[in-house]
Amino acid sequence: MSTTLTADGVLADLAAAARLEIHEIDGEDTLFDLGIDSVRLMALVERWRGAGADIEFSELAENPTVAGVQRRLIPRIKETR
Repeated sequence: MSTTLTADGVLADLAAAARLEIHEIDGEDTLFDLGIDSVRLMALVERWRGAGADIEFSELAENPTVAGVQRRLIPRIKETR
């Protein structure tokens, strides 16, 4: 899986977690419809934190669409690494 914290990198991570190709995912798909359960989402949160994101699981669960995750995650990248 990617650790690039860009919209495309997050999409690639979500696709890999869902075992789908990127082109099979739409921004309005929910994570649960893609087969990404809370355990997989928590693993992604930990991965993204390790790559520099300052994000909590609960924030992503509030709007669990692909686009919602991208909107929440991308602005939360820590400036100091």
